[in-house]
Amino acid sequence: MSIPQQGGGPIERPEQLAEYIASGEKPKDSWRIGTEHEKFGYRHSDLMPLPYEAPAGQPSVKAMLEGLRERFGWTPVLEAGHIIGLERDGANVSLEPGGQLELSGAPLETIHQTCDEVNSHLAEVREIADKLGAGFIGLGAAPIWRQDQMPMMPKGRYRLMTDYMGRVGTLGTQMMYRTCTVQVNLDFASEADMVQKLRVALALQPVANALFANSPFLDGKPNGWKSWRAHIWQNLDAARTGMLPFVFQDGMGYEAWVDYVLDVPMYFVYRDGKYIDALGQSFRDFLKGQLPALPGEVPTLSDWADHLTTVFPEARVKKFIEMRGADGGPWRRLCALPAFWVGLIYDQAALDAAWDLVKGWDAETREGWRREAGLHALDAEVGGRKMRDLAREVVAISEAGLKARARPGNGRLVPDETHFLDALKESIDSGKVPADELLAKYHGEWQQDLTPIYSEYSY
Repeated sequence: MSIPQQGGGPIERPEQLAEYIASGEKPKDSWRIGTEHEKFGYRHSDLMPLPYEAPAGQPSVKAMLEGLRERFGWTPVLEAGHIIGLERDGANVSLEPGGQLELSGAPLETIHQTCDEVNSHLAEVREIADKLGAGFIGLGAAPIWRQDQMPMMPKGRYRLMTDYMGRVGTLGTQMMYRTCTVQVNLDFASEADMVQKLRVALALQPVANALFANSPFLDGKPNGWKSWRAHIWQNLDAARTGMLPFVFQDGMGYEAWVDYVLDVPMYFVYRDGKYIDALGQSFRDFLKGQLPALPGEVPTLSDWADHLTTVFPEARVKKFIEMRGADGGPWRRLCALPAFWVGLIYDQAALDAAWDLVKGWDAETREGWRREAGLHALDAEVGGRKMRDLAREVVAISEAGLKARARPGNGRLVPDETHFLDALKESIDSGKVPADELLAKYHGEWQQDLTPIYSEYSY
C-alpha cells in the first residue's frame, strides 16, 4: 500500500488531473525500473505472524523496522508516533495491513541493478530477523494463518479500508491481510505510448499471474486455485478492480483514465498527519468543494495522487504504469517479474509484437484468461488456446526485447538481461509453476502438513 503523497497546491482547473499524469512522461533514455515486493514475517518459535509490537527481546514488526534503521541507516517514517516505514536512497520499506513487509525499490536503469537491490534488501532483512528470532517468506497468500490471527498495523488508512472492504466485496479484507505480490513500475514517453503499454499490460496480466502463481493454500489446506490471490482480486470491489474494457476502446488517453478514477469512490483525505474518513464519497464532489468530509474545501494535487493509489485494477496508471498481476514468491521470481515486463514494453519491436498478439481479443477473452489463470496457471485454456503455449510466445517476445535492450551486467561479462527469464522458461518447459511444486510437496513428502513450508521456502 502506498504512503501518503506530498506536495502540490489546490486543484484550480480540471485539466490539472490529466496534466498530473502526463507529467510522468519521460524520454526513452530516462525510463527506469521500480520493483516492489511484499513478504510475510513470522516468529520462529510458533510460526505465527509478527505482531506490530511485542515485549522487549521478542520479534515484532516494529523491532524489524527499528533494527533496519539502526543497523543499515534507513530514515524512519512515522505516523501518530509509530514507526510505519523507512526511506533510503530513493527506496522505501513500508507495511501492508497485516504486517507484510514491502520494499519499494529506487528507480533503476537495469534488471541487474534491481536484482542487486532485492538481494541486498533480503540480506538486510534476514540479518535483523535472525537476531530477533523471525523469518520472512514469499508466497501469494498466507498458507495457514486464519483471518482472525492476522495483526493490524497502526496506520489510519488501513482502519478505514478494513471497514469499507467488509461492505463492498466478499474478500477485500483477505487481500489486505493475507496476500503478497511482486510488481514492477515502468515509464511511458507520451500519451499514445502509455495507452499501448497499458493495453498490453492489462491483456497479459493473466500470463504473469499464471507464471507466478504461488498461493494454492488457505487455512492450512489446498483452496482449489493455483493463485488464491487472483481469486481474491476477482471478488473484492468491482468499482476499483478488473481488466477495464474502456482502456481498449477508441478515445483512450489521460482524460479517459481520469474519468475512470473520478468514478471510483473515495477512501480518505490525508490532513495534518491524520486520515479523514471519506469512505464512499466522490472526488467529483471534492472538486466542487462539496465533499461531506471536508465541506467547502477543494482538493490538492497530493489528494489526487492519494486517490490514484486507491484504484486496484490489474494494471494501474499514476505517473508510471504498475504491473499488478503476480503473486509474491521466491527470490528468482522477484527478479524475473521486472525482466518479463521490461522485455515486453521497453523495446518498441517487442511492444508491437505483444500488441499484435492481443489486439484481436475481446473483453470476454481477456476476462476468461484472468479467471482461468488463477484457477489453473499454465494448465488454463481459453477458446481452445492453452496458457502454456501463450506464455511460451509471450516470454519469447520478452526475451527478444531484453536482447534488443542489450543492457550488460557484472562488469559487462553478462551481455544482457535475458537470464533473468530462466525461471519462467523452466516453468514453461515443465508446465509447473511454484504452486504446482508446493502442491506436490503437500500431497507427497509433507504428508498434508504445511509447517515445513516455512523452513523450506523462507528467504
